[in-house]
Amino acid sequence: MAILAIVTGNNLTKKMYEEVQKEVNWERDHPTGLYFHAAGFDDSGNNMYVADVWESEEQFNNFIRTRITPAMEKINAPNLKVDVYPIHNVNAFPSIEKYKV
Repeated sequence: MAILAIVTGNNLTKKMYEEVQKEVNWERDHPTGLYFHAAGFDDSGNNMYVADVWESEEQFNNFIRTRITPAMEKINAPNLKVDVYPIHNVNAFPSIEKYKV
C-alpha cells in the first residue's frame, strides 16, 4: 500500500540536508519505491520538513535504514521524527514538470 511519509528534522539545517543529499545521491541513484520527495525549511533554515510518497512503508523504512541513517550518522545529524500515513489520494499536475530531476 502506498504511503505518505512526513519527516521532521528539528535542528537539521539546510547544510546538513545538502550533505546527506550528496552522500546518498538519491537524485541520480533513485530509491526503489519512491514516487515523490519534497523538502522545505522554516524561516530560520534550521528545521527541515519533508513529504515523501512511497510505494510501501517497507521500502521507505529500508531506504531510511540503509542509506539515510548511515549518512546522517556520518555528519552527526539529529534524529528524525517520522510519521507515516496510508495514501488516500495523490494528484500531480503538469506544473510539477519544472521540479523533476
